[in-house]
Amino acid sequence: MRARSVGCFQIEAMIGLFLWGNAPLSYNVQVPTVTLTSSGKRFDAADGETVLEAAQRAGIALPYSCRSGACGSCKAVLVEGECSYPHNPPVALAVPGHNRGAILLCQAVARSDIAIRAREIASVEDIPHRRLEVEVVEREALAPDVVGVWLRPVGGDRLNWLPGQYLDVVLPDGRHRPFSIANGPGPDGRIELHVRHVPGGGFTSWVYESLRVGDRLSIEAPLGTFVPREDSERPMLFMAGGTGFAPVKALVEHFIALGTRRHMSIYWGARIAADLYLADLATEWTRQAPNVSFIPVLSDPDAAKASGLREGLIHEALLQDHPDLSAFDMYMSGPPAMIAAGRQFFIDANLPEDRLFFDSFELAPDVLDAILQGRAGIHGL
Repeated sequence: MRARSVGCFQIEAMIGLFLWGNAPLSYNVQVPTVTLTSSGKRFDAADGETVLEAAQRAGIALPYSCRSGACGSCKAVLVEGECSYPHNPPVALAVPGHNRGAILLCQAVARSDIAIRAREIASVEDIPHRRLEVEVVEREALAPDVVGVWLRPVGGDRLNWLPGQYLDVVLPDGRHRPFSIANGPGPDGRIELHVRHVPGGGFTSWVYESLRVGDRLSIEAPLGTFVPREDSERPMLFMAGGTGFAPVKALVEHFIALGTRRHMSIYWGARIAADLYLADLATEWTRQAPNVSFIPVLSDPDAAKASGLREGLIHEALLQDHPDLSAFDMYMSGPPAMIAAGRQFFIDANLPEDRLFFDSFELAPDVLDAILQGRAGIHGL
């Protein structure tokens, strides 16, 4: 019997000879193969497995961030074959323009052998993703609603990661909460987080109100591909919104430590001046390195006037200063709305999409529901 295409499998049915009665049918189930056109690497995708999950299982690092189909950082081009979206809709592909032939790796499931054009991040591939227990070694209020938390692996264990990556805190019920790591790995092994208190978010409320030095958490790390690209001589633009400053801090400190001569312009947007909780540190960078500039921007007109800072939306301020982005590399991190707006405007301003690197986290569905209902429990966010 010839092979027939059924769903995402090709099933070859071989009918045995009738020897001493009817022999049972033997089926050979062949899973789809994914081919990366840029490198020629190939890997198999199991039933219902997303392309991103299959790549990670094969030890291949492809770009991703939110893993929910919303941010678009895992966008790739489907060169041939067929995919579907049985888990979550590819929300990020709903943005008009620039999405012809695109798929989202974190949600796309292969329905046949496929070939895709996607960026590989080789620097991430050799760092194992692990679950480990960590202890709170320091806690400090950074702003009225932002807490700095420093963690260290328990028992002398060490975690390796790249600046810009994030971790998941694993809650007792198995749910995960992502937080960007605000530093690169150092000799003391400490992991720095900036946690904003989200009203209605039980976990951030617990961190804000109850977490103490000596408490222990379970984490999975490192995650994400918002990492430094060092194979470029182009000037860099960094755009952060709120606590999106955390991974930007890690990246900028990495490049300063490398002694890069590339110019780095850091745009940090917030509503009021108090939300720029490490503005003094960013200003200090400009004193340490003449190739660094810092541009804080406030969206609240009264707050901007009172503080003497620039007023407006952060992506608009950046484009006022740099209307043509064709010569830059861009890193941005912050709320989903900021990422979505910036992504579209920056590409329209001639920024090649393969030079746009970003990190965006969506609120978990249970958290969003709890916030809307005003009834979040202690492990809400």
